[in-house]
Amino acid sequence: MSAAAGRFAAYYFFYFAFVGVFSPYWSLYLQHLSFGAFDIAVLMSLLQVTRVFAPAAWGWLADHLGRQAAVVRAAAAAGVLVFVPVFWITDFAAMFAAMLLIAFFWSASLPLVETMTLGHLGKETARYGRIRLWGSIGFVLTVLGCGWWLDHAPIDHLPWLVLALLAGIAAFAWRLPEAPRRVHEDPTPLRELLRQPAVWALLGACALMSVAHGPYYTLFSIYLADHGYSKGAIGGLWAVGVVFEIGIFVLMPNLVARWGFMRILQATFWLGTLRFAVIALAVDSLPLLLAAQTLHAATFAAFHASAVAAVHQYFAGPHQAKGQALYTSLSFGVGGTLGGLLGGALYESSGGEGAFLLSAVATALGGLLLALSAARR
Repeated sequence: MSAAAGRFAAYYFFYFAFVGVFSPYWSLYLQHLSFGAFDIAVLMSLLQVTRVFAPAAWGWLADHLGRQAAVVRAAAAAGVLVFVPVFWITDFAAMFAAMLLIAFFWSASLPLVETMTLGHLGKETARYGRIRLWGSIGFVLTVLGCGWWLDHAPIDHLPWLVLALLAGIAAFAWRLPEAPRRVHEDPTPLRELLRQPAVWALLGACALMSVAHGPYYTLFSIYLADHGYSKGAIGGLWAVGVVFEIGIFVLMPNLVARWGFMRILQATFWLGTLRFAVIALAVDSLPLLLAAQTLHAATFAAFHASAVAAVHQYFAGPHQAKGQALYTSLSFGVGGTLGGLLGGALYESSGGEGAFLLSAVATALGGLLLALSAARR
């Protein structure tokens, strides 16, 4: 691994180590503060809401300054500062404001870092997975370690761990190199790219995959706890998915060489339908739940690596940063927000079964959209 690739790998490690604590366990901390399921879904969905507009804003700033790494560093430092008031917050309005600011600065980084990573890889985009897998390693270490820790320590200690990981993100952001600048002759105008039905089919399907993951990222831990799983078991189930995710990231260059990005992408939607249906209908069966979690390798790792590469190919030349920002805004932003809010409402009205059946339906619709788009080409 080159020195530049190693720096990106270290950043991904801390970035997703933070996610490994925040996504599974922050909802339990909010529950400890006596927030209800819908309030928790609203607060957790702020991480997705800010992705609707923040990536475009931060992307514009990076293009205007011509320094993507500098923007990532500033946003990471600001993310640490705005988290500090969380230690004294107990009411919904103040927590909403704090998490909105945290999410705004946190969401600035990933689309820019993805663009910078792909820029350094050049034509070797299939190697992206082997850099990104270090994020998965960071996630699995913290999701397991934090689950074990919370089985032995009060959950009101959790903000200290989150703060430490945000500080780690900020520290490693300062080591990221700027992306190399490349001159592209006669790039396709952005307006022309956005008139292509295949582009919108791809972005729409990605948004539906994020709708499916909305209930997973906001309510899966609560769903498991409601069915009697311990915090250690919850962490273990999250970790199973990430272990298989790491394997797929390692294998992606070989899989892409054999099948291509788009075939892999289509397959992830059908596997996602199966995965979320099992979570909805068989949560009390540990063997089936473990089998469903192995499919995170498809619905996250193979999906994300394929989607990022497909967007990179469609939005060539000077539009690559804009393409990644649009992908993040529509999928993680719009899709993740809708999935989280609808999942929260369904959880309160019909329990986890209804929320995760929504996920199964969303992935089925995404797979159908990609299949229809491929048939038209």
